[in-house]
Amino acid sequence: MFTILKDFIKGNPQRKPAYPITINAIDTLPGLNSTQPKAIWFGHSTVLLELEGKRILVDPNFADSPSPFPLVGGKRFSKILPLEPEKLPAIDVVLLSHDHYDHLDYHSIMRINDKIGLFCVPTGVKKRLVSWGINQEKIKELTWWQEVNLADLTLVCAPAQHFSGRTLFDRNTTLWCSWIIVGAKTKVFFSGDGGYGLHFEQIGKKYGPFDLTLMECGQYDERWSTIHMMPEETVQAHIDVKGKILLPIHWAAFSLAFHAWTDPIERATAAASKQEVRITTPKIGEAVFIGAAEYPADTWWR
Repeated sequence: MFTILKDFIKGNPQRKPAYPITINAIDTLPGLNSTQPKAIWFGHSTVLLELEGKRILVDPNFADSPSPFPLVGGKRFSKILPLEPEKLPAIDVVLLSHDHYDHLDYHSIMRINDKIGLFCVPTGVKKRLVSWGINQEKIKELTWWQEVNLADLTLVCAPAQHFSGRTLFDRNTTLWCSWIIVGAKTKVFFSGDGGYGLHFEQIGKKYGPFDLTLMECGQYDERWSTIHMMPEETVQAHIDVKGKILLPIHWAAFSLAFHAWTDPIERATAAASKQEVRITTPKIGEAVFIGAAEYPADTWWR
């Protein structure tokens, strides 16, 4: 704790970009194409997926700050979102990985609640949503390895190595998880937050390979590496779950650690090159078409 406090006081001018980052603005989303699955990253861990004729939104956070105390938590790097939440089309299901403020934001949920058909959440998180006025009939609560079917999709609540809590007094009273999304033709893995562990290999053996992995890569430090992976571990976790294309997330929106804001993607791309892993680096708001011959690979953060 002493060294963390020392680093906090010292600061790092490279924790935030010195100029506005590139955003791919979206005027509107076209109609669903059931034969062309895609992912659109909104920054941090928010991703909109279109699979098997369904829209899936993971860990939606559209807030300006990742904290209930913006003066302490800092501001979003980009002044705008690629698409305002009110312009989102109907969302079949929202997947939540845990209840930390940067993944479960009250105002973000309220802005899109009327568009959501179903919330899938880890054990204990349902009560939080119900307390916000969300109809409990459209909330499905799962524990690790439980599955729920949504037409042609199977959603699996899978293990993660993290923790939970929104105050000083409710730590680990709710579960945290990763998510497996299995369609007839496409499989996606969303890591949620967490440290590197044997669960990735277990997931790969049971449900892999995956066409796309959305892997945590950011807000790490050697001092808390058990709850947030280092970038090289992000690449190894992708290998462990038998991923084909790696999309690093949990970066480029907020600064919740001491590293430079570009450090996650620089280290992840270097590790991916060394391990001969295919990695995609879309701009925030840029579509990634799953199964395409080419993937976004610009070094837009430089």
